[in-house]
Amino acid sequence: MEATTTQRCYIDEEAPDPNSCYLQKFKLYETLSNFYMIGRYKNRKLWRVLKINRLDLSELSILEDTSTYSDFEVQELIKTIHEGNRSTGGLKLVTICYGIVGFIKFLEPYYMVVITERRKIGSICGHTIYAVAKTDMIAVQHSSVLSNLAYSKNEKRYKKLLSTVDLTKDFFFSYSYNVMHSLQKNLCNNGTGQLLYETMFVWNEFLTRGIRNTLKNTLWTVALVYGFFKQEKYTVSGKDFKLTLIARRSRHYAGTRYLKRGVNEKGRVANDVETEQIVFEDVPDGSPFQLSSIVQIRGSIPLFWSQETSRLNIKPDIILSKKDQNYEATRLHFENLVKRYGNPIILLNLIRVSFPHLLSD
Repeated sequence: MEATTTQRCYIDEEAPDPNSCYLQKFKLYETLSNFYMIGRYKNRKLWRVLKINRLDLSELSILEDTSTYSDFEVQELIKTIHEGNRSTGGLKLVTICYGIVGFIKFLEPYYMVVITERRKIGSICGHTIYAVAKTDMIAVQHSSVLSNLAYSKNEKRYKKLLSTVDLTKDFFFSYSYNVMHSLQKNLCNNGTGQLLYETMFVWNEFLTRGIRNTLKNTLWTVALVYGFFKQEKYTVSGKDFKLTLIARRSRHYAGTRYLKRGVNEKGRVANDVETEQIVFEDVPDGSPFQLSSIVQIRGSIPLFWSQETSRLNIKPDIILSKKDQNYEATRLHFENLVKRYGNPIILLNLIRVSFPHLLSD
């Protein structure tokens, strides 16, 4: 099933640096009682400060300093914090990072997941797109306040399960461009803040919910999109242009083939993917250029159906369920498509059999 839209626009004005008003590089320091994250703006001249309590086990306690610091001022602040905590070991640098992926708690301590290495994979209208190259998971609470539960087998098992999610494979993000949205949507409705994380293509929405709700902003976190991003340069008839292909996979009702099929009660189909192709002229900065974007989606057939896996049968029968005879889930799915993309919706059937020939349970 697919839906397709296209749009062409002309850019003829030089815009200010789109990356200048976002925190992009961070230094994480620790004392016995607090973490201090120092975030730097793109212009390398201004800094912000975030404090995370390390002694409170009951909740995640985060405070944001509303002040903006110069290079000199932030260095003086670091010295002051160090001197004030000298009796308990002072202030120590933990790591340099490029954004918070989120926080999670299993049995006792909270863990903070941060991006420690990033890799540039392209740009859209001057906005840089990065891939995650390396991450780290850091226990928030200090070891002095932890009980034996923090070192239990179950805690270690849960941590190991989370570590199996490899964020360096097919996860990408941008500080200044809403990469979870298509170019068309960004041009028509430049949404910001919390709402961006609540879309179906941001996979760390839950991990960032606590810090976003506390701070009421998204300065310190990055929104991770899972899928595919590739950008190449080409020359045709003497004209240079860039071709960008983006695939965004929905976090709703995701799963492997055969295990996730059809639709769920909320109208979300299995393995829903939005694919976007962007073509724009490769011209010097500040010069007018043309660009074009086409978007299509694919997803499982929006009915309740399944297939039984078998090594002996490489093409197992499709079993159509009778649990939703009024097709309410199907209706919800198409209503969501209209809300996201508008009308008309064109459907393409990718299976070789028609539903009257399917088995029913």
